[in-house]
Amino acid sequence: MIALPEVRGKLLRNEPLAPYTWFRVGGAAEALFIPADAEDLADFLKTLDSAVPVTVLGVGSNVIVRDGGVEGVVIRLAGRPWAQITTDGDAVTAGAGALDSMVAKASAKAGIAGLEFYAGIPGTIGGALTMNAGCYGSETKDVLVSAWGLTRAGERVDYALADFGYTYRHSRAPADIIWIEATYRGTTDEPEAVAARISEITGRRETTQPIREKTGGSTFKNPEGHSSWKLVDEAGWRGKLHAENGGGAMFSELHSNFMINPGEATAADIEGLGEAVRADVLAKTGVQLEWEIKRIGRAG
Repeated sequence: MIALPEVRGKLLRNEPLAPYTWFRVGGAAEALFIPADAEDLADFLKTLDSAVPVTVLGVGSNVIVRDGGVEGVVIRLAGRPWAQITTDGDAVTAGAGALDSMVAKASAKAGIAGLEFYAGIPGTIGGALTMNAGCYGSETKDVLVSAWGLTRAGERVDYALADFGYTYRHSRAPADIIWIEATYRGTTDEPEAVAARISEITGRRETTQPIREKTGGSTFKNPEGHSSWKLVDEAGWRGKLHAENGGGAMFSELHSNFMINPGEATAADIEGLGEAVRADVLAKTGVQLEWEIKRIGRAG
């Protein structure tokens, strides 16, 4: 059993992680830590044995937690201290635990345009910073000014936009940084006009994505010159149940780059489907699909 420091937040041992993910699958965390605030998290990281693995889990919207669970400590930035959103002029500052959609709505209320696309991303600001999240022609890099976070050793680091070295769904920032807060800059506009564009995005998402299913969002990144959904669709995987392990997962009938858990699929079922589709698309087209969904933990 790993030795854990004293904390002010919530620290749970052998905590099942399935309820924290949109797929509703996966094993337990050896320890789950929900810090009270940034100081609590920094103190924890400074004291925790450096050999103990640390994994950050947001709202679990774009992740598969494998059935064997996650070794070490899983950190979840959840609750009001982590979700604060403030505006000042054309600037928006948001905590890493703030939902992307709430940042879009707060921006609209303040008459700040440019962050509307966040209404179409089912995650948190921490995840958006990590992967340069985007949709509908806009990305995090288009509006981000700066962000700060904590290293694995609990030391503060500050990053300007240029320091991220953003490319498509990728950042060159060290993967072990735990982001705490980000500042964005948009442009001024009428709140009603910004809200109308957000309504258009959310309406489009409602009709084209299986957001009420147990899903993980976009499964694969778009290969250069291709759309992942078209490759999956043309390979014949839309709506096809894959049940090698007796459970079953499938790519949605509504959007063929969205995997869903239609019932009692395991993490192995879901990841196995993704790998089967990657192999099939490669064999049929010569195009290698790259995972966008993050997969963490040990196989069951």
